[in-house]
Amino acid sequence: MSQIAFIKTPLGIAKIIGDNQGISEISVLDEGDISKSIPKELKEVVAQLKDYFSGKRNDFELKLNPKGTDFQQKVWQELGNIPFGKTITYLDLAKKLGDPKVIRAAASANGKNPLWIIVPCHRVIGTDGSLTGYAGGLWRKKWLLEHENPTNQQSLF
Repeated sequence: MSQIAFIKTPLGIAKIIGDNQGISEISVLDEGDISKSIPKELKEVVAQLKDYFSGKRNDFELKLNPKGTDFQQKVWQELGNIPFGKTITYLDLAKKLGDPKVIRAAASANGKNPLWIIVPCHRVIGTDGSLTGYAGGLWRKKWLLEHENPTNQQSLF
């Protein structure tokens, strides 16, 4: 039976769903109640997310169980290969999937990623370097990319 937990993050309330088969969904909400207790099946993901947000973790070691089509699963698998602090373009993603023509389908699957942060769809950007489309809002995508790749350079203006 699926368990649910809600935790506070710097970007809103993370809703986490999972069971003994793995984590099936993590999404971000603008507001909501925080769980008073965390089900044992979700304690590890909560700990790893807290470590990520505090800067102590660059990758996740969790049993995942997202629901999606075979193509979506393939896209999400590929997203998991993007290194912490790096980005790729939607075209790069399509090429890694073996066909540049699947760019729209890959972008669609990217947008349907059910595992916020764990499957790093925020690391995919437009060919021109723009922060295009992000289900959680572009401000969250920008925050995550800056969190993973902080620059100490000061603005000249």
